[in-house]
Amino acid sequence: MTFPALQQYLSRLHDKPQADSSLWLDPQGRAHGRYFNSTLTSAFQPIRTPESGGIVGVQGFMRSYSRNDTGLSIWKLLDTGATDEQSIELDRLCRLLHAVNFYRQPEMVDYDLYLSVHARLLAAVDSNHGMSFRRILDVLGLPHKKIVLQLPLIQPDQAWLLNYVADNYRRNGFRLAVNAANARQGLDLLAQVQPDVIKVDVREITDEAATLDLLSVAGEKNVKLVFKRVESTLIYEKLRTLGAQAHQTILAQGYLWDQPKASFAQDASEPEAIATAGLES
Repeated sequence: MTFPALQQYLSRLHDKPQADSSLWLDPQGRAHGRYFNSTLTSAFQPIRTPESGGIVGVQGFMRSYSRNDTGLSIWKLLDTGATDEQSIELDRLCRLLHAVNFYRQPEMVDYDLYLSVHARLLAAVDSNHGMSFRRILDVLGLPHKKIVLQLPLIQPDQAWLLNYVADNYRRNGFRLAVNAANARQGLDLLAQVQPDVIKVDVREITDEAATLDLLSVAGEKNVKLVFKRVESTLIYEKLRTLGAQAHQTILAQGYLWDQPKASFAQDASEPEAIATAGLES
């Protein structure tokens, strides 16, 4: 699938930085941006069904440019230096870059695109924040229904803020994912926010009973459950066991299978090889 408005936009971009534009394309067609004298671009990490290795979504990460996709996280570089206004500006640039770099690759457009909302932005998001992103997508002719906005971990006293931001994005047609510190918080967020996706750090699975409850309730509510930071075969096997006990399909994301990189076209065409690649190492 191609998007004519996006292709027209890309055709107008230069092949090197220009004073009148914050975006440009490299010879491979990958979009880059400029912020605080840093060159930024997108890297994507798949979310997979571990049993088959098939990709169901990818999460966008903003990185300083590197030829081998090993650039630094720009948010970590700017966390202490950027103001709220600068963070919002950076967030909008990140979303535009991710959308352009994702949808310019026809082989990726059937997946869901997960875009993170940085924790610093929760208090700074105004009522038009979700609308602004929706308008950018509309101008470029890109579908918003494949985009999942991923909200950060919160403290218990921030629940009202999370609901405010979630309502903002939901009213503009985006699906929502929330990060949970553990399975118990995941159960609470299912009731409070009613998200489309719950993401749990697999390193925090210490309460197996609560994890089984979360798998069961998420399945009943048709909410996807993604276990992130899967980095070892031991954790992978633990997830498989829990999924079998709960009779639920699990989704997983992590370095056991993937380093974030610009494209996963070849990996997407060979899911069985990817499913076992991490287990054989």
